[in-house]
Amino acid sequence: MEWIADWLFIIPLAPLVAAAVNFLLGRWWIRDRAHWIAVPAVGISFLASIPAFLAVAQHHEPLSQHLYTWIPAGDFQVPVTLYVDQLTAVMLLVVTGVSFLVHLYSVGYMHDDPGYHRFFAYLPLFVFSMLMLVLASNFLVLFVFWEAVGLCSYLLIGFWFRRRSAADAAKKAFIVNRVGDFGFGVGVMLIFVTLGTLNYAEVFERVGTLSAGTVTAIALLLFTGAVGKSAQVPLFVWLPDAMEGPTPVSALIHAATMVTAGIFMVARAHPIFVASPMAMLVVAIVGALTAFIAATIAVTQYDIKRVVAYSTVSQLGYMAIALGTGAWIAAIFHLFTHAFFKALLFLGSGSVMHGLHDELDMRRMGGLKRYMPLTYWTFLIGAAANAGILPLAGFWSKDEIIVGAWVAGYPVIALIALAAAFFTSLYMFRAVFMTFHGEERFDRAHLHPHDPPWTMSVPLVVLAVGAALAGFAGVPPEQGWFHHLLEPVFEGTEHHEVSLATTLAFGAISTVIALAGLYAAAAAYVLGTISPAAVAERLGPLYRLAYNKWYFDDLYQRFIVEPARASAVFLWRQIDVGVIDAAVNGVASLVVWTSQLWRRAQTGLVANYVLAIALGTVIIVGAYLVAGSSLFR
Repeated sequence: MEWIADWLFIIPLAPLVAAAVNFLLGRWWIRDRAHWIAVPAVGISFLASIPAFLAVAQHHEPLSQHLYTWIPAGDFQVPVTLYVDQLTAVMLLVVTGVSFLVHLYSVGYMHDDPGYHRFFAYLPLFVFSMLMLVLASNFLVLFVFWEAVGLCSYLLIGFWFRRRSAADAAKKAFIVNRVGDFGFGVGVMLIFVTLGTLNYAEVFERVGTLSAGTVTAIALLLFTGAVGKSAQVPLFVWLPDAMEGPTPVSALIHAATMVTAGIFMVARAHPIFVASPMAMLVVAIVGALTAFIAATIAVTQYDIKRVVAYSTVSQLGYMAIALGTGAWIAAIFHLFTHAFFKALLFLGSGSVMHGLHDELDMRRMGGLKRYMPLTYWTFLIGAAANAGILPLAGFWSKDEIIVGAWVAGYPVIALIALAAAFFTSLYMFRAVFMTFHGEERFDRAHLHPHDPPWTMSVPLVVLAVGAALAGFAGVPPEQGWFHHLLEPVFEGTEHHEVSLATTLAFGAISTVIALAGLYAAAAAYVLGTISPAAVAERLGPLYRLAYNKWYFDDLYQRFIVEPARASAVFLWRQIDVGVIDAAVNGVASLVVWTSQLWRRAQTGLVANYVLAIALGTVIIVGAYLVAGSSLFR
């Protein structure tokens, strides 16, 4: 194990070197060959992660490699140490594995883009930042790379920055995440003020010395960061707009990696959250609201990428439910399975766009099954896994979360999760049927859809296999290989005792609900026995609520954006222009006025100057005589 620990630095270093090379040389020399730098580099990271994973899985001992001490200031020591336990090892495989497939997919998807070299500089830079985030051994390094992945997200969402919508989406993502990151930063500072350290091990050992109120404050502040980064209610509004970025970006950042950073952070800091039942309840409630609200919105959307984006928000809500109800391993299990089927769905959407010249509206698709069979079958597997169809990956992890909420004493949250599961199946198969089944609604004279080249097809097939089989890592439920792997990480937490009858009952209920969603979608978009327009009209305000995204964007626009803009305009006109500029301009005007007065003394006539000298001499001599005379003493 020692030799493996000595080479941990290779995992983040390889993508960092690739990013630096493409940044410095891509524009002038490398250009359209930038993938030859980035793809092998991420592949090296993945290969280097495998022995690290096997080492901690077999020996149950964490690995660490001290790189250097970043801040040595008296008692305040911040080391940069790479730390790998079972939780980190799972994240390393997820991040590097999905990243490699997305990089390979991008070779075909982005091949004609003029910013090709720039794309393959930003993408490995993000991978480096995400890897350092999960490898961190203290909260400050975690926070630094938490911000770094946010910066990379901004760069990648706004990659096509000449498009106004992409630039606006990048700014929206950056600003909304700053709200959550502010709370996260305050939480990190509160940890240091109260405990005197930021190292994970020392913080978790000393949590018991804090008062209940302090622990709750720290936990809720940390969770604020997760609410922003992992797109929870009410800060989820940035993620659907982030679909303005290239589709591979959506698959990597907004499905498998960055948006799960908040889930990872809460799981990593679980001793803090376990010490605060109030914080745990808040996490569970926020997760339930997120899962349900996002699922209802997804049912009403027609943009295929936005449907998948709202699905991501909803699935992140399920992960938050698991965290809040103490089903820690179930949360990471769903994170693991979700990475496969959600990356697959995004890349499948990109394949559809590739075949239809960037078309996104499902109302202008249909009948693509015969033209794009590979894309259809892989997308169908991803959709079924997301919907929780037995025996695909999503069924095992999602069902475990619902069971965990029920046995933990949160029946309302479990019922909300079941309701969200129905909508999940409905919107997923709605997307499948509107895109691939029915009549062809695209212009066949100008569009000739086809399956993508091998660089895009291979990642689809590999991810489809993962979406189909990854769930078996957690079989049998609560006692699978995946659970035994992560048990040492969550050793001090309360373990849910679930009877076989409960497991089978909820498995049956979840399956019936998923099949009900599938039938409803088929009846509406294949069989024609249900009219979606009639249902929407009958639901009236409820449909409009979902279609308008529960008015979150409108409320933010009305009560935050517009008042902030009005305040900015007032400060600009009254303070900046009326006070600051007026003061500066007033000084300049005074100088001009006095200069004009003195300018009149400069006549250019020698006689006037002689007269002035004579008068000055008289005044000086007179003043001297007066001062020296005894007359005024």
